[in-house]
Amino acid sequence: MRLLVKFSAIFTLVFGIGVAIIGALTYRMLQDGARAQVLGQAQLMMQAMSSVRKYTSVQLLPLLEPVEERTKTFLPQTVPGYAATENFTYLRTQFPEYSYKEATLNPTNLRDRAVEWEADIVNAFRNDPNLKTYNGERMSATGPALYFAQPLKATAACLHCHSTPDVAPPAMVARYGSANGFGWKENEIIGAQVVTLPLSVPLEIARNEFRAVLIYLGIIFLASLAVLNLALYFTIAKPAARLSDMANRISLGDLEVPELPVKGGDEIADLAEAFNRMRRSLVTAMKMIGDQ
Repeated sequence: MRLLVKFSAIFTLVFGIGVAIIGALTYRMLQDGARAQVLGQAQLMMQAMSSVRKYTSVQLLPLLEPVEERTKTFLPQTVPGYAATENFTYLRTQFPEYSYKEATLNPTNLRDRAVEWEADIVNAFRNDPNLKTYNGERMSATGPALYFAQPLKATAACLHCHSTPDVAPPAMVARYGSANGFGWKENEIIGAQVVTLPLSVPLEIARNEFRAVLIYLGIIFLASLAVLNLALYFTIAKPAARLSDMANRISLGDLEVPELPVKGGDEIADLAEAFNRMRRSLVTAMKMIGDQ
């Protein structure tokens, strides 16, 4: 049994070192996979908000413009950015970790004004017209966060409200004032859609998956150890114990020890055959001595 204990200790040590190496690599892969997963979700949300913007421009605006002209009021629901932001508010009931903002350098609604780190993203889009998406990490008040962004470009339709205050709808100017949200130019990058979420979200996903991997590895280890111990017991430990018992009895003068069964052609079988020959030789020698 001591042989089994030694084997189990060696197997546990080797397996533990292997698990430590595999675990470190696996955890890193799970982190990268979880990060890609949540960024993919963020991109999907972004596309959904872009669809809301298009739906607002193409279908809602033509319906609500006559109402605005007749009532001389401004309906923010006709603004694509407002519609997207409000829609995401409802979406957050299912995904509270995510946040959405149409960060704009010179917005009409001041809630959309880009803060410093958002302005850096907008300027990155402005400096590189070929840049279609942008993602990365930043430190927020609640800890590290991930963000995914894509540019907002002013179209010809946007200039009906955002070129100069004198051509903008009077009701809009009355609501938001004439100091912000004007001077836009067609095809100019004026902001960015930004989806943000805490870095803890993908890390928690990675930790949960890593915990499951460790559980599976533990089960595999225990099952493997049990199978290997059984195999070692019947192929090595038990035959070795028989050899040890035979040697002890012979050393105490018991020559009536039966020969060991020899099975197979491995080293244990060779050793058993050698012990049997030694026993026969010893018995023959003792008889020769007794005959004299």
